[in-house]
Amino acid sequence: MRTSVLLVVLTVFGLSFVKYGITDSATFVGSEACAECHEKEFLNYSKYSKKAHSSTSIKIMSSDLDQDEVEECYACHATGYGKPGGFVSFEETPHLADAGCEVCHGPGSLHAEDGDPDLIKAKMDIADCETCHNAARVENFNFKPLIYGGAH
Repeated sequence: MRTSVLLVVLTVFGLSFVKYGITDSATFVGSEACAECHEKEFLNYSKYSKKAHSSTSIKIMSSDLDQDEVEECYACHATGYGKPGGFVSFEETPHLADAGCEVCHGPGSLHAEDGDPDLIKAKMDIADCETCHNAARVENFNFKPLIYGGAH
């Protein structure tokens, strides 16, 4: 059951970027790559966003979870888990261990290479947030999704 839920989350999350011209050739590069051109947004994200430290929750809870449950956490608490260039492990891809810029904006390698704004998702809507911030998680973790209360 948990595996099927994870697959649905990963599929929906991945498909949400197709309509923005972001292709499978883009990979995840980490929020530090975004900081080079988007310094103000990156500093706000780093200082104020809980997402910037989301791997801490996984590390705290992992001793009480089985491996499948931990992997479910990675889908929302790490960047690009299960996708090309995405989070693999804390040891192998520490730069993707938190829910970084690319969780919402999509894989940024192509955009970071040439700065083309059409190669990254710039405008969010509530459907994007609901990939992770959905009714089941709201009930389980008692949080409220804030579409404009994120990093910037």
